[in-house]
Amino acid sequence: MQAPTTPQTSPLPAPRAADLLAWYDRHARRLPWRAGPAERRQGARPDPYRVWLSEVMLQQTTVAAVKGYFEAFTARWPTVGDLAAADEGDVMKAWAGLGYYARARNLKRCAEVVAADHGGRFPGEEAGLSALPGIGAYTSAAIAAIAFDQPAAVVDGNVERVFTRLYAIETPLPAAKALVRERVAALVPADRPGEFAEATMDLGATICTPKRPACSLCPWSEACRARAAGTQELYPLKAAKTARPVRRGAAFVAVRTDGAVLVRRRPPRGLLGGMTEVPGSEWRAEPPENPASHAPLAAEWRRLPAPVAHTFTHFHLELDVWRASVPTATAAPAGMWWSAAADIDGEALPSLFRKVVAGALEAPVSTGRPRKR
Repeated sequence: MQAPTTPQTSPLPAPRAADLLAWYDRHARRLPWRAGPAERRQGARPDPYRVWLSEVMLQQTTVAAVKGYFEAFTARWPTVGDLAAADEGDVMKAWAGLGYYARARNLKRCAEVVAADHGGRFPGEEAGLSALPGIGAYTSAAIAAIAFDQPAAVVDGNVERVFTRLYAIETPLPAAKALVRERVAALVPADRPGEFAEATMDLGATICTPKRPACSLCPWSEACRARAAGTQELYPLKAAKTARPVRRGAAFVAVRTDGAVLVRRRPPRGLLGGMTEVPGSEWRAEPPENPASHAPLAAEWRRLPAPVAHTFTHFHLELDVWRASVPTATAAPAGMWWSAAADIDGEALPSLFRKVVAGALEAPVSTGRPRKR
């Protein structure tokens, strides 16, 4: 995208943290992991465990999607010590559906380190936090600011949008990240850094939205260079995306006459590591030449009319799904197990395989058998 041209006009006022915080005091979102302005004034402090858990869950995920998971996690594992002692399989099951499953593995490992090496207390500064498993620059800054009131620059996608508009930053993302962080750091107030971080996130989520931003309600509207030029919806500029490659494979859903489904666990490392799946082939640029060779057991396999499509960060996937009905006495192959019909929803199935299983159980099938393609 070509950078917009910002016309030369009279100097705009500088944005002030105080104006944003005054807006936040009136309009802060009520979130289950947050100590809001009123609670803070009464002496409440954010729980670092809840701040950490929410920030990990919110990566690449919306607040609406996270709330239910967060409440279920904290009800089951109310402290970091509880999570450290949890069974990893149970954690993966509870995470199923949130995506980016390496986060769940790192979540468990981080809880173990905090419990074992830090006495169950999170470090209070960015350096100590970033040394923990799965905590990168953004998450360490967010925990340090929100939970410990450290003057850290917290920059997520909402904040990037706010600040690229506020300063009309014409460098495309991701190259502009360092400049955005510099601009944020310059405005972080010494007295309320955690609330400033939450306020900038709220501003991006509710006012400075990607489309049709409510500029008339924004506490920084008079200071916003993009608004002055009428170009606010053009920001942030983003580098052109490369086309995602397509991978293909086959998935096999074996269903016993009692409704149980054959599943197995994926390797602990790599994409969807440690999660549950139905058996299938590797995912490659070309579909498997002989799908039958990947079937987990001998049966009358029938193919669903349409493949299941799913998009990952770096590629699109198309899976041909094959279904077979087998007797209840059928033994599970080595390394696999039969998940009862009442238990399948509780398995650690990522969204992809939930779609595969749902499609196999509900959709009509073709009369063909696995064969060379």
